[in-house]
Amino acid sequence: MKPLFAKGPSLSVRMLVLTVLSVVLMVVDARFDTLKPMRSQMGLVLTPFYWLADLPVRAWEGISDQFNSRSVLIAENEKLKAESLLLQRRLQKLATLTEQNVRLRELLNSSALVDEKVLVGELIGVDPNPFTHRILIDKGGKDGVFLGQPVLDARGLMGQVVEVMPYTSRVLLLTDTTHSIPVQVNRNGLRAIASGTGNPERLELRHVADTADIKEGDLLVSSGLGQRFPAGYPVATVKEVIHDSGQPFAIVRAVPTAALNRSRYLLLVFSDNRSPEQRANDAAQAQEEADRKAAGQQATPAESSTAPASGTPAAAAPGAGASGTGTPATGAATSVPAAKPGAAPAPGASAAKPTASTPATGVPATGMPATGTPAKPGAPKPAATPSSKPPRDH
Repeated sequence: MKPLFAKGPSLSVRMLVLTVLSVVLMVVDARFDTLKPMRSQMGLVLTPFYWLADLPVRAWEGISDQFNSRSVLIAENEKLKAESLLLQRRLQKLATLTEQNVRLRELLNSSALVDEKVLVGELIGVDPNPFTHRILIDKGGKDGVFLGQPVLDARGLMGQVVEVMPYTSRVLLLTDTTHSIPVQVNRNGLRAIASGTGNPERLELRHVADTADIKEGDLLVSSGLGQRFPAGYPVATVKEVIHDSGQPFAIVRAVPTAALNRSRYLLLVFSDNRSPEQRANDAAQAQEEADRKAAGQQATPAESSTAPASGTPAAAAPGAGASGTGTPATGAATSVPAAKPGAAPAPGASAAKPTASTPATGVPATGMPATGTPAKPGAPKPAATPSSKPPRDH
C-alpha cells in the first residue's frame, strides 16, 4: 500500500541544488556566449512587461498635461517662440559654417562625415544594480541598432550600446566603472582618457601629466580615436584639477555634460562604418583623381599656346600664286634661299614658272628684298620674275 503523503527531498537539499545550479548558470553566462540567444529571447518575451511597467508613468504624464492651466501654457508658448527665434538665428550661422566645412573637406579629400544619421529612442528601463550604470531603450536590432553604437542626448554623449535585442537594447553609460572614452580638451586639443567612477555626476581623466595645460572649466569633447565615438561631441566639463608635487600625474575630475539621470529621449548615431583601411584607400583614390584633373587642366593651356593664333599666315595652298596676277597667295609666301656668292643664275631662270613658294610681284617675302629695292653690294642678282603680261611676238 502506497503512503498517502510521499516524502520528497528535504528543504536543505533543494536549497543546495538550486544554489549550485544558480552558480553554474552565472559562471556559464559570464565566461561563455552560450546563453546569449536565450537572453535575447527572454528580452523579447519581457518587452510587454517593460511596456506595462512604463504605462502608469505615461498615463500620469498624459493626465497632468491635460490639467495644465491656460496661463502656464501661454507663458510656455511665448518662451518657446523666443527660443525658436534664437535657434533659427544660430541655425542660419551653422548652415553657413556647415557649407564652408563641406567645401574644405572636399578640398582636403577628407572622409569624415559632417552630419551623421540619427535615430530617436526612448528610455524604458534602468538597471537596478547600483554598481552598474546601464539603461534600457526601446530600439533594437529590428531598427538597425548595432553593438558599440554611440548614444547621446541633447547635451552630449551618454554611452554606447552593449547588448542588442530584437526590439530593445541596453546602453552602458559613460560613468560606469568599466567604461572609458578618448577625449580631448576643446581649448587646446590635449588628448586624454575619461573613465567612469561609478558616480553618475563624475568622470576622471587618467594619466594626465602634472604639467599638462588643463584647467577648471575646460570642455572635453570626443576625439574620435578608436573609431567608436564620432569626434566633436561634448563629453564633460572639467570641475577640479589637483596638482601634487610628489605625483607624476594630476588628479582631474569632470562632470558629464549629458543628463545621465534625467534624459528620457536619446539619439542613436549611425556614423561611417568603414574600416581605417577602407578610408585610407578611398582617400588615396580621391587624391589620385584630383591630381589627374589638375594635370589635365595644366595640359589644356599648353596645347592652346602651341596652336596657330588668329591672323597668323598659314602655308600656301598648292597652285596658289602661280597665275602671276600680283595678288598674294593665301598666307605669307615662304622665303627663297639666297644664292651662293659668285654663282651664276641658272639658265632659263627668267622663263621658269613661279611655284607656290615664290612670292607675288610687289609683295616682299620674309628674308628677301622687295622688287625694285637695290640689293647689297656683292650679292647675286635675284632671278627675274615673269611679267603678268604675255610676251609680244617679234
